[in-house]
Amino acid sequence: QVQLVESGGGLVQAGGSLRLSCAASGRSFSTYTMGWFRQAPGKEREFVAAIRWSSGDTYFADSVKGRFAISRDNAKNTVYLQMNSVKPEDTAVYYCAVDSKRGRLGPKIDWYDYWGQGTQVTVSS
Repeated sequence: QVQLVESGGGLVQAGGSLRLSCAASGRSFSTYTMGWFRQAPGKEREFVAAIRWSSGDTYFADSVKGRFAISRDNAKNTVYLQMNSVKPEDTAVYYCAVDSKRGRLGPKIDWYDYWGQGTQVTVSS
């Protein structure tokens, strides 16, 4: 069993920055992949970024490359999404997720089997 709790969402001005956190607990995830997804009203959930816990390898959606960064803190069992140069199009509920089965690094929703509740990010124009 894995539990994920997101935090850090809120209202931010276009061009600004925001850092989201996802605290994980429940069992060891040294072989896991942790990812961030987002879902805007009327839109399908889409991949944002992922990090393989053991290696630190990362993968980003084209829409956020160069603007967002993903990292993890081993001591705190927490993964972060640093959002820079945010745009109104980034407005969505952001979810963290875990691939606990194979620790694959990639964008497919079906690879992830644990999900947090989500945190709202709103970017004003």
